[in-house]
Amino acid sequence: MSALTPPRIYATITGTAATLVTPDGLIDAVLAQGDEDIRHAVVRRTAEEAQRAGTPIELVTAGDRGNHHLLVTRDGDIAPAPDLPEPEPQLDPVLDERPEPEPEPETELETAQRLRRTPTTDVEQTQVVEEAAAEAPGQESFITPEAAPATAATGWRGALAGIGIAVRPSAAEVARLERERVVSRQWAGCRTIAVVNGKGGVGKTMTTAMLAAVYARHGGGNVLAWDNNDTRGTLGWRTEQGLYDTTVRDLLPAAEQLLAPTASVSDISRFVHHQTTDRYDVLRSNPELLATDQRIEHTEFDLLMQVAARYYRLVIFDSGNDESADRWLRMIDSSYQLVIPTLAAPEPAESARLLLDALRRRDERSALLADNAIVVVTQPEPTRKADTARIVDGFQGLVREVATIPFDPALKSGPLRFDALRPATRDAWVTVAAHAATTL
Repeated sequence: MSALTPPRIYATITGTAATLVTPDGLIDAVLAQGDEDIRHAVVRRTAEEAQRAGTPIELVTAGDRGNHHLLVTRDGDIAPAPDLPEPEPQLDPVLDERPEPEPEPETELETAQRLRRTPTTDVEQTQVVEEAAAEAPGQESFITPEAAPATAATGWRGALAGIGIAVRPSAAEVARLERERVVSRQWAGCRTIAVVNGKGGVGKTMTTAMLAAVYARHGGGNVLAWDNNDTRGTLGWRTEQGLYDTTVRDLLPAAEQLLAPTASVSDISRFVHHQTTDRYDVLRSNPELLATDQRIEHTEFDLLMQVAARYYRLVIFDSGNDESADRWLRMIDSSYQLVIPTLAAPEPAESARLLLDALRRRDERSALLADNAIVVVTQPEPTRKADTARIVDGFQGLVREVATIPFDPALKSGPLRFDALRPATRDAWVTVAAHAATTL
């Protein structure tokens, strides 16, 4: 680093927490204090480093609050970081010409940033491969990318393939395999999905459990279904209970111990309830208590979110019906994706529409969540197909995707088990999960 270049801090912001890489290469977690915005907390921490170093510090941020390049002084003042001039290379005293500069070794953070810029779509990857082949003709890799299956595995095509008659998979089977590939993705850092609708009885708990099952079964677990409900949340009634009769109120006093460096990954098991076949965990509320006895303030929610982010790759919130509650609002602020369930009936659909309108008026980030929301219309009875189509048409253009779930008696009451669903219903939930995963 030249004398003209100030020290630099890299910050990655996720929800209400941030991870910093200091100029010394140390990794540090930053938490907002009280009502403090996490961005202010990052600037405050950078100013402390500037005071220690006795010089302004460049702050490079990334994450769900945008990418920024700032200069932070010892007093905490911030300004856009100027483009710093490159130092003039010294002339070689013997050859009297400018030597080729030796490239500096790439840091781990620079490697991660470079990989993040690597093309990820199929078209971009194809272009990169073709350009590489043009630069090095005649050289072929021994490793070939995995292609779509050449032989069908399901239906009558799969039956023929099973007796040795090769039949190509149908377009529907190829599309289904692609959706399963999407929901199997892994992300660097915890992701969050909020299942919301201000009206009760519209399928929020059902949607939460089914999405958690899809992501856990296809992606390998580490998925948490969180009953974020002050008013008698029923997620615990429709899912398995583990070895402990514990709820979110039991987790709160233990949060600091669970965040300690000495905590084991299995310590969280005392406070959540594992689903044997569907492979996700449930963080329960207590439906036997009044809402006044289990209020969670925003600071407590933030602490719980830190615990969840440490132990899980994906959190799905089963929200309550009180859209003014602190925990409900902090859930919205911490979410990457909204899924809005409704029945194929006027009242639940109107509640969903009003929620979208309110979010668009709330702030810019909430409006973005509303624009990218996924509405899930469930058919409550086998004879309501016309009502379902009318509700679907009404939401087209208001959100990013509208999906439908066919009538299935296994969803109406009792334990929620993915294997108990009809094949068409299972495919429908995988489709919803794939829609949601594209923004994560």
